[in-house]
Amino acid sequence: MTTTTRRFADLTTAEVPRALSRDSVLVLPTGALEPHGPHLPLRTDLLIAERTAAAAVDRAAAAGQDVWLLPALGYTKSDEHAHFPGALWLRADTLMRTVVDIGRSIAATPARRLLFVNCHGGNSALLEVALRELRRRFDLQTFLYGGPARPGPTEEGFGIHAGWAETSVMLHLAPELVDMAEARSAVPHAIAGHKHVGFGKSVRFGWLADDFAESGVIGDPTGATAEIGAELFATNVDTLVAALPEIAEFDPGRVHE
Repeated sequence: MTTTTRRFADLTTAEVPRALSRDSVLVLPTGALEPHGPHLPLRTDLLIAERTAAAAVDRAAAAGQDVWLLPALGYTKSDEHAHFPGALWLRADTLMRTVVDIGRSIAATPARRLLFVNCHGGNSALLEVALRELRRRFDLQTFLYGGPARPGPTEEGFGIHAGWAETSVMLHLAPELVDMAEARSAVPHAIAGHKHVGFGKSVRFGWLADDFAESGVIGDPTGATAEIGAELFATNVDTLVAALPEIAEFDPGRVHE
């Protein structure tokens, strides 16, 4: 078989040592299977992560980059949505062990570069810890891409879940899975005016999705459009493609040379 695929799982065991090198970048999409209100499917984060990573890998490979797409992780840390029907989540220690085991397996190949493309906020803190764990234990160069945030015009900084951006991207990628007739605004105006405490502010806070609204939505999806979604998706893919050459050569150890 001639190696033409850029999907790691399509390689044969004989091809792995020939196709991969120390500078190959393996891209692992991470999403979630969790409630996204009454208007979006459970696999919203997973679908966006898979499509974003796949588009970036295809473009980067076509430009000559040594980049490979791993199968996505869908069962992840979504316990903030545990009170809603449909949430399928792992405990933090279970997900950490899973990620460490994946890293150990990657270290058995020639590849030494792993990029997480994460589209679920509940994974972010854990994956940042995992970057160092994989670096220390397996000598992997590890990276995390979470995408540029872009709040909606009516969300007061609280458009973090099933709101304007996510709904717009889903209208672009999979409109058949979106029911805009069920979209409702759920912006927590009572706390949005705080100066210090909030998402992206100097003081973080512990929260569960049902703290904000019975629907589990945190944001305002009502103004979402497929056109906005196409723009947001393209921005994410463009940024990833632009970053991959740096990821392929980044090595903090070189400062000692």
